[in-house]
Amino acid sequence: MAVARRLETVERGTRITIQVDGEPVSAFAGESIAAALMASGRRAFRTNVSGAPRGLFCGMGICFDCLVTVDGVPNVRACMTEARDGNKIELRETL
Repeated sequence: MAVARRLETVERGTRITIQVDGEPVSAFAGESIAAALMASGRRAFRTNVSGAPRGLFCGMGICFDCLVTVDGVPNVRACMTEARDGNKIELRETL
């Protein structure tokens, strides 16, 4: 499977760092948490009660498949939330 890569020629915001399950992840100001997670190679953000992986699906806040915990706040839609320097993101084991 090909890993998503950022195009370095695209004009972007300032480079920032978020923490994902305790690991530093590079992101850019203005992009969503979901975009940063996808660019870092993460496809599954959580699993549902049956154990099926869930991640970015609709990308517009309708499906709620991309729920993560951000700075201690659970059930945040990663596709609708801008990444901010120092965010602490926790991916979920089950819904």
